[in-house]
Amino acid sequence: MTDIDPRERADGPERPGPPERDDRSDRDDRTRARRDGRELPADDIRARVQQVAVRQQRFERHLAERLGVDRAGLDAMDHLITTGPATPSELARRVEVSTAAMTLVLNRLESAGHVRRERHPSDGRKLVVTAEQASADRAYEQVLPMIDGIERLVEGMDDTERAIVQRFLDRLIGVYDDATP
Repeated sequence: MTDIDPRERADGPERPGPPERDDRSDRDDRTRARRDGRELPADDIRARVQQVAVRQQRFERHLAERLGVDRAGLDAMDHLITTGPATPSELARRVEVSTAAMTLVLNRLESAGHVRRERHPSDGRKLVVTAEQASADRAYEQVLPMIDGIERLVEGMDDTERAIVQRFLDRLIGVYDDATP
């Protein structure tokens, strides 16, 4: 009989995991780090994923403020800019608000000059909402530095790094999809 290292498996040696920690303590540490901006531990991927989410939310609040819209208005604008004109009911489904709430959102967006509503070309009973080009251009100007920064990061990766990051992000997207009904 030979002694087998319990960390050895058929598919190779087991990778060392993160140090054992009390889940509540770990969560509290990451929450405090998020709030006070202190440096994150070198091996804490979870905290970095959390920081990406926090910064995404912060960026969206900044963008909404710069454009003078609320969260629902920003979501509606994002949909109109990325996918093109839509009916109010399509926008309500996309933004996950009632059609009555979407009417209020569109009233605010139209008053601010961000969108226009026109009769549907083939069904005069419907309206079609379109983002105003000047507003779409302003939004793009605000987002462009982030897009350029991400492009530079990706261009600086070699093929192995890209494959690892892509695999991680694909799995992370799956985690979010599984947690969202």
